[in-house]
Amino acid sequence: MTAFALTYAGLLAIIWLRYGLVAGLFHGLLWMRPEDRVRGVRLAKMRPTRKAIWREARTSFFVSFIYALPAAVLIEAWKRGGTMIYDGTPQGLLAWLYLPLSVLAYLVLHDAYFYWTHRAMHHPRLYAATHRTHHVSKQPTPWASFAFSPWEALISAWFVPALAFVLPIHIGAFLVLLTVMTVQAVCNHSGWEIYPRRFLDGPVGRHLITARHHNLHHTRFARNYGLYFRWWDRLCGTDDMSGDPMAAPQPAGAGARARARAA
Repeated sequence: MTAFALTYAGLLAIIWLRYGLVAGLFHGLLWMRPEDRVRGVRLAKMRPTRKAIWREARTSFFVSFIYALPAAVLIEAWKRGGTMIYDGTPQGLLAWLYLPLSVLAYLVLHDAYFYWTHRAMHHPRLYAATHRTHHVSKQPTPWASFAFSPWEALISAWFVPALAFVLPIHIGAFLVLLTVMTVQAVCNHSGWEIYPRRFLDGPVGRHLITARHHNLHHTRFARNYGLYFRWWDRLCGTDDMSGDPMAAPQPAGAGARARARAA
């Protein structure tokens, strides 16, 4: 086998293992224990069925072949010094400060790309070919976090690897980034909100997308398109929390006005 093929096969195995471990952990902790022992708010009205879990896991398994491809290209380029990923011990205060800032920069850029491509895929002319596969899960489970169509996977899989060719990031920070991306995706599809209300309504949490925000996207579609942050949804009038079981009482008609702005 060629070096690229070996790298591709290794990354594919890692993607499957990471997905299985994280999704399995969340599923076990949230759905396989007595409900009164789960610290969180259940968002899904129905418990996940075996059929739904199998469909989501099977779909995620097959699109991993697509996600592993740009990752393999990145790894092979990194081996040859052709990327902006660097290693070694950071030297000086600024180098250390750049580590979390680089992760944040990647998240902000990825969030912007995701918002606009996600919203575009909801257009009637694109939806059936791209995003409908994901929305079969109207009450998603942790296994739905990577359940995409091949076209949606092709749209989304390349962006973060491409960033690593132009925006410097330490290899350790890059691994942290990948972990955050995986946990965020699984957590937001888990059917439970695991963060306490005081955090969600606090100075940090109110800007973040968590399960309560994304679950409403799966139930009503034309709102809440963001990935990590609520900034683009708020700026574009698509941030709508009406129907949220954790929300404080809202003035009458607030949700309808938000949906009208998003139309």
